[in-house]
Order: sequence, then structure tokens, then C-alpha cells
Amino acid sequence: MTTETLTFEDNARFVELCGPHDTHLMLLEQRLGVELLPRGNTITLKGPEGAREEARAALTALYQRLQKGLELSLPDVEAALRLLGEGEADAETGKPAPKDLTLTLPRRSITPRTPAQAHYMNALRENELVFGVGPAGTGKTYLAVAHGISMLLRGEVERLILSRPAVEAGERIGFLPGDMKEKVDPYLRPLYDALYDVVHADLVDKRIEKNEIEIAPLAFMRGRTLARAYVILDEAQNASIAQMKMFLTRLGEGSRMVITGDPSQTDLPNPSESGLADALGLLTNIEGVAVTRFTGDDVVRHRLVRDIVKAYDDRAARRAAPRQA
Repeated sequence: MTTETLTFEDNARFVELCGPHDTHLMLLEQRLGVELLPRGNTITLKGPEGAREEARAALTALYQRLQKGLELSLPDVEAALRLLGEGEADAETGKPAPKDLTLTLPRRSITPRTPAQAHYMNALRENELVFGVGPAGTGKTYLAVAHGISMLLRGEVERLILSRPAVEAGERIGFLPGDMKEKVDPYLRPLYDALYDVVHADLVDKRIEKNEIEIAPLAFMRGRTLARAYVILDEAQNASIAQMKMFLTRLGEGSRMVITGDPSQTDLPNPSESGLADALGLLTNIEGVAVTRFTGDDVVRHRLVRDIVKAYDDRAARRAAPRQA
């Protein structure tokens, strides 16, 4: 084993880098098999060359995050560990990836926390139509909403339109109290939540009043041409093939469109009629269309969510094995 020393100029940021009671360093030690010894404004790295190299890269990335004025917590350290080795090239295309994928919004700044999120955020920058596919908790909708509102605030689009199919997953809309808006708003609430998390509520409400932000059920999109708009269809696995075709053909001049969903979680009576699965098989070889596929490893919610997703995936794989045999 050999040692090396890293020096950090800003003492206040160095304290944040180490974390409360050095918890950030302890997590890096546990995951990478290296010993990290902080003293003054230096950290001595002790361990095999490969482990030291990874620890050096993670510490440098985390310190650069602090230099940008971003906060640092244990989930951010987890994210840095997941992203080790992903800075040189895009994970799927092999092309050089942008060095900085940070989205700076009024309430928070957002950076990718997994390689798939980095691929997704790069795809959102570069493509007019993007599919984000995978289990809950991977940030598909949240990152799309954050990217859309950032483009709206910069004046790169004139409207942000968020939509979901109002599929009755065991409920009956007709028996719910209130008018049509009150009946469908609960289905659209996750989209509101994502907006309010990245932008102050009064700004969101003003933009909604001006029709610059619109949140509506998928059925309301029929017959429209959406020019100079950023359009997101969430829970797209619950759109029929006909609805998906209708939605995709709304794309107008100067617009962006993002489709998110989990094909394994459709609430349609006949899962084979899911417009998301159909579109993924039909459109992914078209120039300007990008697909990011998330897995249970990309879940960035509570650790238990990742374990729950894995348990369900493992059971599905076991059930599929006899049929394939």
C-alpha cells in the first residue's frame, strides 16, 4: 500500500467536503476500500493504486460541486460514487459528455446522480424527442420538468405543457366529487409537485395564470399543434397506441417533447396496447429521437425503494424463466 496527499485551499469547503463527523469520508472509505485521513486542509489517501485513484476522482468532483455553491450531503456522495468513470464519455453513445450538466433553478441546482441520469440530461439538451423509461424513483419526470422549466425561464420555449393519461387504476373518475378539473387534478398532482420543488410556488402560479405553464390530461391534447413548447407526457405506459400517435404528432416548430414511463407498470386492461412500448419499438432509430433506459440501480429515492424495485424485478425474472425454457 502507498499513500498520497490531496490539498484543498478553502478551509470552510474542506469541512463540508469531509461531512459532519467525517461521515462523507467514512462512506468513501467503506465503498472504495481506501483509508482517508483528514488533517488541516489535507486528506491523506492510503490504499491500492486503483482505490486511491477512484477516491481522488470522487473527492475532486465533490469539492468542485462545493466550489459551484452547491450543497453536499450523503446522497451527493453516493452520486459521485455512481458516476466514477463517467466523465470522459457518454455511457451509451461513447461520445464526449458535457463536463457540466448542472441545472440552476430558483429553488435548487440539480446535477445527475447516476450515469443513466447523466445520459438522460445530456439527451434532453441535444434532442427534440426523448424517451425516459424505467422504474419509479429514478428521476425521469423530475429531471424532465426541471429541464423544461429552465428552458421556459431562459426564453428558449414559450410554454411548458405537462400531461398524463387519466387512466382509472382501480378508481372511477365519475364517482369522484367536483367538476372535471377537480376530478383529474389528483392524477396530475405529481407534475405540480415537481414544479413546486424546483421553482417558487408564486412564480409557477403566475405562469399558469398566463398559460405559459399548462398541466392537463392527455385527452385535452387532441387537435392541437404545440409550437415553441416544451411538452412532457408522464406515465406514458397508460396511453393507448392511438393516444400516443395523437400526442407525438402534436410536435410543432421549435418544440421539445419528453415521454416518460415504466412499460412494466401499465394500468391498461390489455398491456399489449400500451402506446409507450409500441413507440419504443417503432421510433428509436429515427434521428433526433433519444432513449434513456433506467434500472433499479438508478433509483435515487430512499435505499428501500431501490431494494423493493429489485425484489419485484427478480421475481418477474424468475417467473419468466420457465416460460422461456
